[in-house]
Amino acid sequence: MWLHGLERQSIAADDLIALPLSLSMPMPFRRQLAPAHWPQAQVAPVATAGGGAPVGLLDEQALARLHELDPQGRAGLVQRVLATYTLSLQRLLEQLRDARAAADREGLRHATHTLKSSSASVGALALSTLCAKVEAQVREAGIPDAAALAVDLDKLLAEGERILDGLRTS
Repeated sequence: MWLHGLERQSIAADDLIALPLSLSMPMPFRRQLAPAHWPQAQVAPVATAGGGAPVGLLDEQALARLHELDPQGRAGLVQRVLATYTLSLQRLLEQLRDARAAADREGLRHATHTLKSSSASVGALALSTLCAKVEAQVREAGIPDAAALAVDLDKLLAEGERILDGLRTS
């Protein structure tokens, strides 16, 4: 089956980026992945290196894997995935800032965990690595090293903004 064992699981919005999409999926399911009522990110088409994002912004191999799902570009899959990622990145960076201000460990853990996998899926590998590092610090038993966590959060937020700016302005 095209869903590979996911047929009994519910699919949340944060899981959309990581789903193994295929054009062989039935159209009703593909429509459910990106309902028309979702807001659209402003991601302008740009000259790219085989995938849909500016050269150097996202990993070319990750973009090539996405491009393989829609090789002719007829469905605009790469642009739609990047638009969804842009919205998610914007929302998750805000959640990270809010969780940081409130000293909310669970909020930090959830946002970094979600951003880690979606960033890896689109090729924002440095951001994904920073998310993994912060998530590990927050998950550790006891009180994490506040200074190290603050430095890593600053790096994560700066890299997230760099990716977000690049996707918006290119």
